[in-house]
Amino acid sequence: MIVFVHGVPETAAIWNKVRGLIEQDSVALALPGFANPVPDGFVPHKDAYVEWVVAELDALDGPIDLVGHDWGAGLTFRIASAYGDRLRSWAADVANIVHPDYIWHDFAKIWQTPGEGEAFFAGQNEQSPQERAPLYEMMGIPAADALEMASAGDATMGECILGLYRSATPNPHAHWGPWSLASAPGMIIHPTDDPFADEQLAAEVAVAFGARFETLPGAGHFWPYQVPEAAAALLQTFWSSLED
Repeated sequence: MIVFVHGVPETAAIWNKVRGLIEQDSVALALPGFANPVPDGFVPHKDAYVEWVVAELDALDGPIDLVGHDWGAGLTFRIASAYGDRLRSWAADVANIVHPDYIWHDFAKIWQTPGEGEAFFAGQNEQSPQERAPLYEMMGIPAADALEMASAGDATMGECILGLYRSATPNPHAHWGPWSLASAPGMIIHPTDDPFADEQLAAEVAVAFGARFETLPGAGHFWPYQVPEAAAALLQTFWSSLED
């Protein structure tokens, strides 16, 4: 079973195109608060999201091939490290975010600052999806997908994003590191035009995890929306190699 995990500020819909191009059965998890109800008592925190994903994996018939994007990638790195026995394989992007030298991007710094983060999402929620969508289009997302993503944003998602990012200061490695070789084979995906990625740091993380390192030339941060054919082909090749 292929299990996809989305990031921020996304929903499981980001995987629809890729899922439509792969041969295997798959599921795209919808993280709590991201167009998905927040369970009673759930506190949006990186460790709570890890525990939630692990529980979802345990409810599925294995073997599991886990694929994470953005914060879904951050959760994937933690699961590959601490819960690798649940996985047949894993793949993730933005590996730089779990490097010990990682410094959060400017959006994250706003979200991690009390008051500023709340004001950011209050302003976002005052706009219509049609007004928010052009920002996503500027990041290379096709217009229809940008509107889909903008339409999903709401106050609950904003609160969950704030909680998630504030649980990961100064960076995820400070809480989850140091990393060691993962027990399940992994692949780190580096979209070459992703402004939130760093190839050198990502390659060093690949060495720490004992994972292969592959690029998606010309792809940006939202590659599942942008280059689904190339992404599906890369993943399919990786999974096929595990059977050799």
